[in-house]
Amino acid sequence: MSLEITINNDIKQAMLAKDKRKLNALRAIKAALLLEKTGAEIGGAEIPESVELKLLQKLVKQRKDSAILYKEQGRDDLAEEEGYQSKIIEQYLPDQLSIEEITGIIEKIISTTGASTMKDMGKVMGLASKELAGKADNKTVSGIVKQILGN
Repeated sequence: MSLEITINNDIKQAMLAKDKRKLNALRAIKAALLLEKTGAEIGGAEIPESVELKLLQKLVKQRKDSAILYKEQGRDDLAEEEGYQSKIIEQYLPDQLSIEEITGIIEKIISTTGASTMKDMGKVMGLASKELAGKADNKTVSGIVKQILGN
């Protein structure tokens, strides 16, 4: 079942349950999907799963960044709402890999490509981004790549 259908079904359930907070998060996902679907690259066709994953990761990152900003400004009510929405959106992402699993995959990529210095980071990140799409945050991945290639 596509993400769009799943979101639509969950919106209906949230409406029936009168869960306004969850409904807001689901509507944000639906709006982002619709914008992506009507974009020039997709042109109204089915959205590829890789694009859906990137979109969900972007939405989660936006919510987490906003929550941090709200906390810094003393707006705990808004920070809590953003945190709640990020948790709802994360439910539609595949299970995230642990640091050890990510490190193992990156080490395999580095040995395959023969990367040895920070100059090779772009090559490693390109392959790692494809292999770990939706399973790991790119910020975490780049930190591990820097750590391994920096030594």
